[in-house]
This record gives sequence, structure tokens and C-alpha cells, in this order.
Amino acid sequence: MNRTKAVLPLSLLLSSSLLVSACSSGPNFSKPDAPQIGAYTSKEEVLPIQQRIVLGKRIETDWWTLFSSPGLNTLIRQTVNNNYSLAAARETLAQAEASVQAESGSLLPQAALGATAGRQKYGAALFGPANFNIPPFTYYEVGPALSWTPDLFGGGRRALERQQALAEYQADQMDALYVALTGDTVTTALDMAATGAEISVLRTIVAEDQKILTLVKSAYAAGSSTRMDMLSADKQLTADQALLPPLLQRLSVSRHALAIFAGHAPANWLPPDLDYNRLTLPQQLPLSLPSDLVKQRPDILASAADLHAASAAIGVATANLYPQITLSANMMQEALTPAGIFNASNNAWALAAGVSAPLFDGGRLTAQKRGAEHVYRASLARYRQTILVAFRQVADALTALAQDEDAAALADHAVSTARTSLELVRMSYRAGATGLIDLHNAQRGWEKAQWDQIRIRQQRYLDSARLFVALGGSPMAGKNVGILPGEDLSAVADK
Repeated sequence: MNRTKAVLPLSLLLSSSLLVSACSSGPNFSKPDAPQIGAYTSKEEVLPIQQRIVLGKRIETDWWTLFSSPGLNTLIRQTVNNNYSLAAARETLAQAEASVQAESGSLLPQAALGATAGRQKYGAALFGPANFNIPPFTYYEVGPALSWTPDLFGGGRRALERQQALAEYQADQMDALYVALTGDTVTTALDMAATGAEISVLRTIVAEDQKILTLVKSAYAAGSSTRMDMLSADKQLTADQALLPPLLQRLSVSRHALAIFAGHAPANWLPPDLDYNRLTLPQQLPLSLPSDLVKQRPDILASAADLHAASAAIGVATANLYPQITLSANMMQEALTPAGIFNASNNAWALAAGVSAPLFDGGRLTAQKRGAEHVYRASLARYRQTILVAFRQVADALTALAQDEDAAALADHAVSTARTSLELVRMSYRAGATGLIDLHNAQRGWEKAQWDQIRIRQQRYLDSARLFVALGGSPMAGKNVGILPGEDLSAVADK
């Protein structure tokens, strides 16, 4: 056969394949519309008053800086740069992006250069009754080989689309991890600072209890107090002392958690200084509209990417139901000596087109397509559930802030009342109308009111932080997240 005559049918087949491959199997993905909801809470639920809600505004900065704590900013910086979970997420994303490139390359014609050197002996039965014997010989082959499977029904492009969606999923998952990690770091740091302040106040209260018990014992010895008074003072001291060990344990747990967030063992790391009394409550709280939250919150975006991947998987399963054509071509030099490889007479070539179509598979491919459709519907349900959970978390944070507002007002009033009462008791004590025990009781009451105030303030800080996290946190673009500082990737691979 003439080479031109052999190439012509293959060229026609290739051209028709390119025309047919313009179509894609399966559904074209379209992200579901956002729920038509205009508010997070019902009209009966009141929003905070002192902290101003800016409706429709996105978080435009690293929100933790609004607490005005240099120590907190340093802690977040250490966590972002050193956290191993973030480093792992970064590498997982890089692997997903490499898979996209690999999937994209599989759609193109594949070329390879092969070379073979061997020695062979044919048996006498090769030529039948002729009993012709070929002595052993050495052979050499070298040449390129081309192959291509045209994407006739778009299965390859759907596979690439699926891989791209999975890469988007990993990117959104890394963003979600970043938001959760920074949020956990802030809330844990706030809890640690508040616990330290509570311990300081509680120790003052215990000191006052001890003074009161000493005075009551002296009064009992003098006959001016009863045994019941002494037992009551001792009971109060014991009750307040019992509050200290749980607070010390809570402080240790917070420190240990922050050490792990920052990529260190608890024994080898100390947190930056976090002065609770210097923290500032954010006075402006940006509140994205529900329709915008769906477009910016990382876990919702990740769920949408997972839904996209499930949609593309239906296309892959659908394309598997149709025939596949494989085109191949190779050209080689074949010779019995190395020098003969470069002889034009030893040139050999081959062109081939193969077709593979499923005829009977016991329903396997059809079942795989149905399974992919069920996976898509399950992903759609998870996507909608993720949106509802996000709305609930924002609503919970808003209503919590509203309750915190009322509790803070009551706590401030209690501190003011206790301070006024203490001043009056001091004046009465100076005038000789009040005993020392009453003075210490008033002092203790003021310290107790301050302790309650610390816990209420802490809750306001925590709920403010939870609102920022529920709204999707700060954008991650430009953050230094990946291989830890000072680590060489090749050295890590060698381990």
C-alpha cells in the first residue's frame, strides 16, 4: 500500500473525531441560586446596641487587630507561619493543582521515544512444515511512537473539569482551615487572658476571705461572735479556694492549645503577653448580607466546588457508555547491527486506529452513571445544609451579642453598686459605726462583682470573634502559609 493512501483514511478519521469531540456528555454545571433570605434573625430578636452593626459590609482587614492587642497579633502571626495543619493543606492544594495539569496533559496526543536492543531465537515450528531454522540474532530498534484517544463524547474534558473542581475544593478547604484556625487561636487566647484576670481577682477574694475568717475567729474568742459565724466564714473561704484549681487547669489547657496552634510543643513555648485589661471590644461589626455570605464563606464555597466535581463525574460516567477510538502511529529504525540503524532501508512505520465499544458489561457502566447521579444529589443536599448551618451560626452570634449587651449592662451596674457600697462602708468604718468584718465583706463583694464583670466581658469578646468567623473571616490571599520557615522541601522528602 502507498503511504499516502494509508494516511488519508486516518486523516479523515482524525478530522471527524475533532468535529465530534466538540460535544460533552453529562450536565453543564450551574451553581444553585442563593436562598432568597434577607435577614439572619427574626424581627423579635434584638441586635446589639453599643456595638454598631454595619449591614452589607464585608470584613476588609485582619479582624483580630480590632481587639488592639499587640500580643494577640504576634500570636496569630506565629500560628499562620508555623502551623503544621496549614502547611499540610498547602501541600494538598499543590498536589490537586498538579493533578489538574496531569489531567489536562492526558487530553493531548502522547509521544514517546523508544529504543530496544535484544537477542532472539525462533523455533523451527515458526514456519510450519518448511522446517526452516533461523539462527540466533541480535537486533536493534529505535524510533518515536504517537498515540491519541480523541475525546469524542467529552469524557476527558469532564474528567478535567472534575479535577479542576477538586482543586478549587482544596483551595476553599485551606481557606476554611485558615478561618477556623485563626478563630480558634483568637478565642483560646481571649479565654487564656480572661482566665488569668479571673485568677488574679479570685486570689484577692480568697485573701479577703482569709482576713474575714481571722477577724471572726478573734471576735469568737472575745465572745462577740458565734461559732456559726466562724463556720460560715470558713465555708466561704473553702468554697472560693475550690474555684482556683479549675481556673489554673483552664489556663494550662489554653496555653497548651496555643502552643500546638503555633507549631510548638507546650514545654518549649510560652505565649506572648496578653493583658486582658488592655483588650478593646470591636465597636463596628461588619455584617454581610445572606446572599453575599454564600459567595464568600470558605466552607460554602468548598461545598459548591464539591457539588461541581460531582456534576462533572456524571459526565465522565456518561461518556464511558459510548465508543472510544484510539489512534496510534510509530516509526522506527530496525537493524541487526548498531551501524545499520541509520540506513534508510531499515525504516519501518505503522498506523493504526482502534475502536472499543461496550456491548455487554452486566449493567456495570449504567449503574456507575446512576451512582454518580446519586452522589450529585447527596452533594447538593450537603451544600444546602452547609448554607443553613452558616446562617444559623451568624444568627446565634448576633443574638448572643444582644444578650451579652444586657448582661454587660447589669454587670457594670453591679460593679458600680458594689463600689458605692464599699465607699459607704469605709466612711462608716472611719466614723466608728461599722466593724472591720463589714468592711472586708464590702471589699469582697466589690471584688466578686469585678470577677463577674470579667466573665461577661470575656463572653462579649468571644461572641464578637465568633461572629467574624461565622461571616467567613478575613481573606487569605497573600498570607504566608506553606513549608515552615527554615525547612527545605527536599530535606523533608528525604526523611
